[in-house]
Amino acid sequence: MIPTKKEWDEALIKRQGEEIQKKFAGASIAICGLGGLGSNIAVSLARAGIGKLLLVDFDSVDIANLHRQQYKANQIGKYKTEALLENLKEIAPYMDIEIHTAYVTEENAAHLLQGADIICEAFDNAECKAMLTNIVLETMPDKYFVAASGMAGMGSANSIQTRKITEKFFLCGDETSDVAEAGSLVAPRVMLCAAHQAHTVLRILAGKIEN
Repeated sequence: MIPTKKEWDEALIKRQGEEIQKKFAGASIAICGLGGLGSNIAVSLARAGIGKLLLVDFDSVDIANLHRQQYKANQIGKYKTEALLENLKEIAPYMDIEIHTAYVTEENAAHLLQGADIICEAFDNAECKAMLTNIVLETMPDKYFVAASGMAGMGSANSIQTRKITEKFFLCGDETSDVAEAGSLVAPRVMLCAAHQAHTVLRILAGKIEN
């Protein structure tokens, strides 16, 4: 049985406090890329009580995704935006979710991301990562940006860190590992990096980021 909205809100407030939960509930977070990073970021933020997620991805669920991404075997072939929407609604039924089944480009980025307070970069392609980083830093200086670099292979979990690059730009990962060299993307390590990104979002909203 699904709890009522009142019960849902009361449970979140009990765990996180009314002041912080109000900030989370009033926030709109964009996630660009819904693979191993993005799908895990989305689940963490949904469980934390974020008010709105903007989910952007052009790809479909493949069997190769299932070992590290938040999809199910019966969702193979579905667009990731639609499959993740289904899964998030089971986790957080009252969260507002906006999906865009699209490839982020220099031409459409402003339109897709204009409603976000914080933008999470969660691509698995270096060129796409660089493109989005440049777009946000150069044309959206008012927005917080949380990106990722380096989570491949079997390296130590302790090498995954969050670094503040500028006042509104944060980078999560080990900043060195590359899947082409490491040869693998292991679910726990990818999820660790995604957790760093999600937690950075929550810390920004809660006003807990150090100067």
